[in-house]
Amino acid sequence: MDFSLSVVQQDWQDRAIAFAKENLVDDLLDRDERREFWREGWKRCATFGIQGLPIPLEYGGKGQDLQATIAAMEGLGYGCADNGLIFAINASMWTNSIPILRYGTEAQKREYLPGLCDGTLVGANGASEVDAGSDIFSMQTRAERRGDRWVLNGRKTWVTSGPVADLFVCYATSAPERGVMGISAFIIPRETPGFRVVREIRKLGVRTVPMGELALDDCELPSESLLGREGRGAEVFNCSMEWERGAILASALGTMKRQLERCIAHVRNRKQFGKPISKNQSVANKIVDMALRLETCRPLVYRIGWLKAQGKDATLQSAMAKLHVSDCYVKNSLDAVQLFGAAGYVSETGIERDLRDSIGSTIYSGTNEIQRNVIAQYLIR
Repeated sequence: MDFSLSVVQQDWQDRAIAFAKENLVDDLLDRDERREFWREGWKRCATFGIQGLPIPLEYGGKGQDLQATIAAMEGLGYGCADNGLIFAINASMWTNSIPILRYGTEAQKREYLPGLCDGTLVGANGASEVDAGSDIFSMQTRAERRGDRWVLNGRKTWVTSGPVADLFVCYATSAPERGVMGISAFIIPRETPGFRVVREIRKLGVRTVPMGELALDDCELPSESLLGREGRGAEVFNCSMEWERGAILASALGTMKRQLERCIAHVRNRKQFGKPISKNQSVANKIVDMALRLETCRPLVYRIGWLKAQGKDATLQSAMAKLHVSDCYVKNSLDAVQLFGAAGYVSETGIERDLRDSIGSTIYSGTNEIQRNVIAQYLIR
């Protein structure tokens, strides 16, 4: 198993770092406090090619494999401190672009993928409901056939990018009596009659990407809005989750590397009692722990890219990567705050923001408890 990057993959990572450092620096501290999405930053990333990385050239993408996409996202996480913007990109790629690429008709691919790649469209995912979070397939949103149209009714919540998104992939049950086999997936443009973003949900971290609640009230869709086959929405969702869980924390690798480098520089330069604090064993041990966590995370994530390049299923490995990387991300962020002390606790350094941004990683794309269930099922079945 060789996880080393090819020349092309390494080039994408290097260029992503340089691009982010030059083009994604703004008033992040103030925007985080205002909870403001940076649409211009989104467009800059699209112009560079981030959103189109895993999409074929014929649909407006860059035609790169998952490994190159992971490498670029790690570079973006290292060079850009706006974790909310990066989270929005991840959400759009893995819950809109990939499902449409894998399950969409040719007409759907040509209608939506170019806009998702060039930054014209921001994608969002309407799956979770108040009473259907981890138990996602117990959703109550209904899809009813009426002639040649579909009519959807229900509510979706905790929708990343919901208030600013232009395109949604939503899931509803079209045959409740069939359980998971009665769920279907739909592509819904924001301007669709009967479809509304009813409120923005305030949250702890990644505050520069908004979260919202959706209402579908007699939301009428043409038959060609169905994504994949009727009753196969769970397959679409699970495919999306396999890709998302495996790749969404690639950017966290970059963030963790940036944190580690900042912490090393800080403990070398910060002096107390007449010596650098790095001379204290308890401080040095935290640096060691942070480095070890980062090094154990990287191969788990890059293994996903390797498996997909071999055409293999990576559901188990994606769950393992999601679980381990998110745990390490939170622990490293806590250690960074502790190493910086008071300077890590206040907003100006951005250290506390990284901590707030990290906590959600153990919840979104399936909680870590769910990841353990997935892993156990694969190992024990």
